Amino acid sequence: MRMRKVLSVALLIWIVVLVVGCRVATQPQTVATSPPTGATEVSPADPVTVTVDNGKLTQVGLTNTEGKSVAGALSEDGHSWTATEPLGYGKSYTYVGTATGADGKTVPVTGSFSTVKPQALVSGTLNIHDGDTVGVAAPIILEFDDHVADQAAVQRALRVQTSVATEGSWAWLADDNGRSRVHWRSKDYLQAGTQVTVAAKLYGANHGDGKWGQEDLNLRFTVGRAQIVKADVTSHRLVVVRDGKVVMDFPASYGLGSDPERVTRSGTHVVMSKSPLFLMSNPDYGYVNFPSHWSVRISNNGEFIHANPETTGVQGSANVTHGCVNLSTANAKEYFDSAIFGDPVEVTSSRIAMSPADGDIYDWTVPWDKWVSTSALN
Repeated sequence: MRMRKVLSVALLIWIVVLVVGCRVATQPQTVATSPPTGATEVSPADPVTVTVDNGKLTQVGLTNTEGKSVAGALSEDGHSWTATEPLGYGKSYTYVGTATGADGKTVPVTGSFSTVKPQALVSGTLNIHDGDTVGVAAPIILEFDDHVADQAAVQRALRVQTSVATEGSWAWLADDNGRSRVHWRSKDYLQAGTQVTVAAKLYGANHGDGKWGQEDLNLRFTVGRAQIVKADVTSHRLVVVRDGKVVMDFPASYGLGSDPERVTRSGTHVVMSKSPLFLMSNPDYGYVNFPSHWSVRISNNGEFIHANPETTGVQGSANVTHGCVNLSTANAKEYFDSAIFGDPVEVTSSRIAMSPADGDIYDWTVPWDKWVSTSALN
């Protein structure tokens, strides 16, 4: 009888120990916010999140001082909430909501932070329009309406994606009248048919000196056929090669070689724009508003490929122009109809090379290693 009583007590103790040993201690839930409470000078583009350990979020959100709620999404497991719209500059925001632990206890989600108030906002403009088709030498040009002091921060906000593997780089050129500009080009000509996507996440990007980006820019465009103009000034001809085949071969007259101001510059030019009628002026050489038909601009130093009936007699045999490439009216029209922005025009054999002094797009005259070295991230 005594033995049975001892066994009963031992069994009871074992059961109690087992129950106590299997009991799981409930850990308190921990709520974390990012940006953390009390943070100031926060970029309005920074991610905003609320997370909880050992529990779930309920009724969580973010409001500004006007009481407006910021759009956000709660994860399926209830462990995190993320804002899904950008914040505003110079605003204060407050976290609201609760988190419920596994033990049923609730913890409030609280805290606040403020975003940076810029001294000035900087806008950017892209040279290519959404949906455009461009030539194989087209650079992507992003021009700002003010000086960018923190070029590295801005460049980190820029993305270029291509449908075909392409090596390319951004390069910062000298400011133009106090306005910064950055160009992207590929190491070699772009492949025909390439789809290009540009994302410039400038809103919330610190431009330096108290200036911040005003808005994002997004762009998609297509690289068209591979059309390359071969312009050997000593040949007195202009040859157009499209997708590897010669499609035009015209007699031409280039700039007068004996006058440095009239020499057609050597180097890879880029078709910039075109106009059926362009009024040309060069008072130093005695002409103002000279009507030029079927004009294709290839630099900002006054170089065009255009019709000039007055030089038809020497086209194919002598260079007499003021730097432009002269063709007959019919030939100029045929070339004009084929040209698009970004087509390369490779001028060779002249005695003066193209340089930054010759306009905005001299990108292809810069050796690749030097081009890459002007990236703010190198």
